[in-house]
Amino acid sequence: MDHCPVWTAAAKGTMPDWNEFLTGYGSAVDWPSAAFWKEMSDALPDAIVILSVRDTQEWWDSAHSTIFQAIGRMPDPNWQAMIQAIFATRTHIDMLDEEQAKAAFDEHNESVKAYVAPERLVIWNAKDGWAPLCNALGVPIPDEPFPKTNTRAEFIQRIRDRATQ
Repeated sequence: MDHCPVWTAAAKGTMPDWNEFLTGYGSAVDWPSAAFWKEMSDALPDAIVILSVRDTQEWWDSAHSTIFQAIGRMPDPNWQAMIQAIFATRTHIDMLDEEQAKAAFDEHNESVKAYVAPERLVIWNAKDGWAPLCNALGVPIPDEPFPKTNTRAEFIQRIRDRATQ
């Protein structure tokens, strides 16, 4: 099912019933759900909130060369409308202004840390691997290395492949 209209409406102020909308899912990860972290954490008070952190300059270099380049190139008009609505109303990031974008990124991280109760919040860097996530979720640590996927090169290639479809 295409959820883009629900996320677009949420970005414009019409929030879904998060419990109903997320029924059947064990977690919400990355975009577009990350733009609604506060609303979802309020609606799901027993949920663990994982704040994925990284060095601000590393974040900018990655976002600038991947996500920010892909916006506007997505062939699906529903996806495009959703992303535009989220960036216009939720992120407060100016993709063309490095200093402003980095400040917004840091402000977001600090907002999450200040808002979410410490017993619910896991501040996690991918370099930390499995242990912090598994410990917070009460599941065993896998006997395999933590995966490294969605690299910058893989992301850029996916965007190129989609553009030629």
